[in-house]
Amino acid sequence: MKNLLLLLLLVFTSVYLHGQSKLPDPLEAGWKGENVCEVLEENEKVRALKCTFAPGVGHDRHFHAAHFGYTLEGGKFQITDTTGTREVNVPTGYDFYNERIEWHQVLNVGETTAVFLIVEPK
Repeated sequence: MKNLLLLLLLVFTSVYLHGQSKLPDPLEAGWKGENVCEVLEENEKVRALKCTFAPGVGHDRHFHAAHFGYTLEGGKFQITDTTGTREVNVPTGYDFYNERIEWHQVLNVGETTAVFLIVEPK
């Protein structure tokens, strides 16, 4: 009985900890160990990132807290998230706002370098 209780405790702990695993944020995520985002400004109220994706460069799986984004230089991306995988053309000058993105990963499948400004309120 003691071994069974110990086994159940280990299983529940493992399941709980797996569900609590934290994905990196956009700055931490990078691509194949290399940074793709740099901090332009960070203070007690906001963090602004510039994220650059050359052709063939992506962004490993990560989450986003609330953020505003602006496309400085557009490109073609393969995006994988909770809805599946798709290709999108993101034009220069495109802006967006998200309350949260649980997770996604992206890959620049186009022929140009794409650059995004990401502004995160704290």
